[in-house]
Amino acid sequence: MPALFVGHGSPMNTLEDNRCTAAWRRLGQALPRPSAILVISAHWYVPGTAVTAMETPRTIHDFQGFPQALFDFRYPAPGSPALAERVRQMLSPLAVTTDDAWGLDHGAWSVLAHLFPEADVPVVQLSIDRRQPPPFHYETGKRLAALRDEGVLILGSGNVVHNLGLLRWDAPDAAYDWALRFELAVKERLLRRDPGGLVEWEKLDPQARRAVPTPEHYLPLLYGIATQKEGEAVSFPVEGIEMGSLSMLSVCIGAC
Repeated sequence: MPALFVGHGSPMNTLEDNRCTAAWRRLGQALPRPSAILVISAHWYVPGTAVTAMETPRTIHDFQGFPQALFDFRYPAPGSPALAERVRQMLSPLAVTTDDAWGLDHGAWSVLAHLFPEADVPVVQLSIDRRQPPPFHYETGKRLAALRDEGVLILGSGNVVHNLGLLRWDAPDAAYDWALRFELAVKERLLRRDPGGLVEWEKLDPQARRAVPTPEHYLPLLYGIATQKEGEAVSFPVEGIEMGSLSMLSVCIGAC
């Protein structure tokens, strides 16, 4: 099973037909059908490591100020207590809480609505421990790599450039020079298989802190690249900066 990182952007992508959502739909049609999906979303960024373990995860509307149609949206995928337990065992002796309260946030369902619109594949979310440095997240991803051989799709959801404070709402096609440079630096290191360079993301560009003012949208990328096998291909189903400071880069590890 390939591993994915998807730049999810605005939650409105759930309802819209644009270049990104069209690419996500094509990607979903090209992928082998997973036995289950493990999502690492920027929007479950908490102290500690937890995994959703409920039979029926709720759809979380973790935002404000959007149209009612977005709040009405539901993604009724089943959960997988068995996968949650498998993840917990794989990460032992790390303490992993089995969670029955969280569900699926928009980092998960805004993308899954296009990848698997029938919502018929079990989905589990793994939290991002905000107390831990980037190497911890890369090493955690490595410990989960065997899930790919078991038919589980590992899906990181965030944005490698994510600076909402500098968004150009009036210019959807704009791109700051530093945002373009940072996305290009990420792509170059992915292509030459340089995980160390990606883990040390602050060294990728002199203005890296503008591209990644807080790490939660970048860290999901590390979980996917940590599963890469020797000689395995990397491709970019979506590329490009929107509104100046939002990268929509998507990354596929393996055959997509």
